[in-house]
Amino acid sequence: AGEAHPGAALRRDPDHRAEGERGQVGGIEVLPFALLIFVVGILLVANAWAAIDAKMAASAAAREAARTYAELPAGSDAGDGWARAAQAGADALAAYDLPADRLELHPVLDPGPTRCARVVVEANIRLPIIVVPWVGGFADGLVIRARHSELVDPYRSGLEGPSCA
Repeated sequence: AGEAHPGAALRRDPDHRAEGERGQVGGIEVLPFALLIFVVGILLVANAWAAIDAKMAASAAAREAARTYAELPAGSDAGDGWARAAQAGADALAAYDLPADRLELHPVLDPGPTRCARVVVEANIRLPIIVVPWVGGFADGLVIRARHSELVDPYRSGLEGPSCA
């Protein structure tokens, strides 16, 4: 009745080492999956940031294009105005280090250069579905849109139309 448990002697002897596979920790096979999850997570974060960056760039391009068109010099025609607006939008996009060939500017509301006219410009930026940092993007498919409107100055001289203020 005074017999000790067979494993009790092993626990009391600090110099004794376990033999066989007892005490081994499993899990080394999980490391490739953890690395895969890490890489996929980094790609998701990079793609989310690319979309946020493209949205800010589209907003800036639409804003600059609308502002440039609304502030045309007196005597300018609408065709020249949209050429200047498109150049201003491309310059704004270049400030975000995005290629100008991804930008499409569309006049949503083109009243012509008259006083109190509201000018509305929509900017569309084509964004790759998969963006890999330092490598580039693959499979164009997302379109990021932004709109901006500007009011032509009601007190500007040299323009047609009555003052609306």
